Amino acid sequence: MTETNGTRSDAPGPDPDRATPGHFRAGPVVMLAIAAVIVIVDQVTKLVAVAELEGAPAVDLVGETVRLVLLRNPGAAFSLGTDATVVLSLVATAVVLGLLWFSRRIHSSWWAWGLGLILGGAAGNLVDRFVRSPGVLRGHVVDFVSVGWWPVFNVADSCLVAGVIVLAVTVLRGIDYDGSRGEDGKRGGSADG
Repeated sequence: MTETNGTRSDAPGPDPDRATPGHFRAGPVVMLAIAAVIVIVDQVTKLVAVAELEGAPAVDLVGETVRLVLLRNPGAAFSLGTDATVVLSLVATAVVLGLLWFSRRIHSSWWAWGLGLILGGAAGNLVDRFVRSPGVLRGHVVDFVSVGWWPVFNVADSCLVAGVIVLAVTVLRGIDYDGSRGEDGKRGGSADG
């Protein structure tokens, strides 16, 4: 019950879940927009890589340290699970669907960016699993950037790593996905600041 100008009202007050200092209403939209942009950029760069690098020698960008070289990866990161492409595809599908479902709960700009990067990266590589040779759920992911001793990667892979880093920083700062601060981070000010 609230009191306004000396009169009482039975109308409920503000929803405490929606009134948190760090509440970011556009969280779901930002997360999905980031993911969509990543998928588009990832797929365009893969199309260019296949068109320009298929059957061609590696292109040195910075000596032999940074190179463009086309590889098709049937496995996961570091070429793990090369014999489990279908299983990896099904797991990636579940992750993408889970992130899409969870996106409506995101009301922190930090979480929106972190999960948007992860969703975009996972979805970008999942597109390859569905549309590239040798077939649906068995498609090989196109990788084309080689840096030193690190395994060859693509835009989606980079975004996945960046998203994990953003979420790690977010958790360390004590920011919850709804924009509020966890117990450890309440002394630090606004959640998204």
